[in-house]
Amino acid sequence: MELKPPNNTCKRVLLSGFTLCLLLETLDIPAPVTKPTSAIEIHADPEVKVENGTSGTLRCTFKSNEVVSSATTVTWSFQSNQPDNQFSKAPYVIFYFYNGKGVPGQDEFKDRVQFIGDINKRDASIQLSPAHFSDNGTYFCDVKNPPDVQGTHARTELVVVLRGSLPQNNTAIMVGAVCGALFLLVLIAVAACIVMRVLHNRHDYEGAR
Repeated sequence: MELKPPNNTCKRVLLSGFTLCLLLETLDIPAPVTKPTSAIEIHADPEVKVENGTSGTLRCTFKSNEVVSSATTVTWSFQSNQPDNQFSKAPYVIFYFYNGKGVPGQDEFKDRVQFIGDINKRDASIQLSPAHFSDNGTYFCDVKNPPDVQGTHARTELVVVLRGSLPQNNTAIMVGAVCGALFLLVLIAVAACIVMRVLHNRHDYEGAR
């Protein structure tokens, strides 16, 4: 006995499948939304001048929409502008900050680079002490604050000059001038008191006669 396929059942299945496809196409089902990664902003001084043998501060700050955490990293690199310098070919890492700790880079900077910033305040500055003439060049500050990892590093040109060639700090000069003026006023006041007392004693002496 030959069995015949259930034509009605097949037709119903095909029709149901076709209807479901049309229904899915007409429905406006939004795609899964992923949180976009915002770019981190990094800022540094365009140029810093420092006298040879003194301390120089390389400032670097950043802006991020994410909360600073132990995963936040700071990388400082250096490329010399002197052709005969070993660091002139490409930027070399001189300092790395991760998980709240600083890791020194090249031996030439190992004992001279100190982290003076505050990651929680978005400050990734370092101090170079003492500065040498061989430190002339470009310094790159790069900060990663996951998931904010996209951004352009900031760069600072360091210019090391002869000691004593930079003008003195205006603030120090002003403080010195104010202190000197106050000291002079005190001397004048003391001298005036002495003169007044001498005159007063002489007047009393002449009156007694």
